[in-house]
Amino acid sequence: MKKSAVSLAFAILMLPALSNAANSSILFNKEWTFTHTAITSEISAFDASTNSIWVAGVTGVDILDLATGTKTGFIDTSTFGSINSVAIKNGVAAFAIENATRTNNGIVQFYNTSTKSLTNTVSVGALPDMLTFTPDGSKVLVANEGTPSTYGVRTNAGTFPATFGTAAFDPTGSVSIINTSTFAVTTAGLTGVTTTGSNIRTNTGMDYEPEYITVNAAGTKAYVTLQEANAMGVLDIATGSFEKIVGLGAKDFSLSGNQIDPLNNNTTSFISPTGVKGLYMPDGIANYQSGGNTYLVMANEGDFREDDADRSAASNFGAATPLNNLRVLNEISSTGELFTSGTRSFSIRDADGNVVFDSGDQLDKMAAQLGIYDDARSRDKGVEPEGVALLDFQGKTYAFIGLERTLKSAVAVYDITDPANASFLDMIVTDGDRAPEGIQLFESNGQFYLSIANEADTGLPKNTTLYSLNAIAAVPEPETYAMLLAGLAM
Repeated sequence: MKKSAVSLAFAILMLPALSNAANSSILFNKEWTFTHTAITSEISAFDASTNSIWVAGVTGVDILDLATGTKTGFIDTSTFGSINSVAIKNGVAAFAIENATRTNNGIVQFYNTSTKSLTNTVSVGALPDMLTFTPDGSKVLVANEGTPSTYGVRTNAGTFPATFGTAAFDPTGSVSIINTSTFAVTTAGLTGVTTTGSNIRTNTGMDYEPEYITVNAAGTKAYVTLQEANAMGVLDIATGSFEKIVGLGAKDFSLSGNQIDPLNNNTTSFISPTGVKGLYMPDGIANYQSGGNTYLVMANEGDFREDDADRSAASNFGAATPLNNLRVLNEISSTGELFTSGTRSFSIRDADGNVVFDSGDQLDKMAAQLGIYDDARSRDKGVEPEGVALLDFQGKTYAFIGLERTLKSAVAVYDITDPANASFLDMIVTDGDRAPEGIQLFESNGQFYLSIANEADTGLPKNTTLYSLNAIAAVPEPETYAMLLAGLAM
């Protein structure tokens, strides 16, 4: 298939921003796009032993050739339940599969990637949503989200703030730790764990629900997003128990650089509203080392209950135009102090959960500048940063942030080498794709790649797209801008 270089033209348009960012950048070449018909496209994993990309989505896994993007195999998992995630290490693929009755325990299946044969099945908690190997491959950690089928009902109908009772049956959220040699399972629960930080949501009609896991380089600790609770769990892998739950606080949208667009009015109207804050409520999380310290990169998507009973229009709390239709968390908001779900940004935190960098309003505004901002999401969660992947490349560390709600598939690229001074570099926009769910960076034979699994909306193609990454020697000095623009025109 024809390749196309997507970043250079955009880089030229963004030269003032880039000149203040890094001294080097990356050129992204689109290698291929595959449209799935048997599955949705949600999470991908690269297998070095077969040079293939495995893409999971509800009913099974499509296996794609890295070089050509052609489908070389399919594993049907529909008889076991719905597959939510895939991870691969040392020629072993692990599948997270939720039960057909999702409040029952799910399973993790292990496959030999060369033979594509099932080698083992392990029972884990309810609704295993995501899984990952430790760096040495000795363990697999599974986020058992444990979402109830029916949430706790509201106990004060018609008045605000809302309060909720306990769900009639709410499977316990947990993390399963699977030993890949013995397949013994240790389950780490969250009940009674010490809490720190602020703005932990507990009055939601559900318990803690693990969403995403990242394991530190030493393989000793895991950091687990508890999205709906606006918290993070810190897990000691050796003891198989959580050390603490950290509340992630709130972001003040009235501060400079934190503007939001609260109106679904077919225009982008960014304002700095007083009395409006956002709970971070991250989905994807990744970690890296800088200066001998561990830093956590979080995509602050935000997420309401599936039945939406914990959200209301801000008008219920007396808000007037332009905030009256803004969707807010109705168990924590009050008149004059509104809280939204998510912060329309990504953050970098230290290992204790303290914010050292936040992208502010950059993601929404960049999407608007590129003409891909979905105004229908303005009052909700903006571009909804969801997935995170990190790359060490040419002596620098880069963060790739997938934006779930844009008019075209978009992945923002930041230089995060210095955690406190991260800088925007680029936005990878792919025509024909929409709603990136999972993003993965990997290396094969000295070449780096970015795989984007696009879940898309109903009726749109479910595509997986592959980009290759190549170094650009240096960002040009200001006096060369005119020469570059002239060259681009030629």
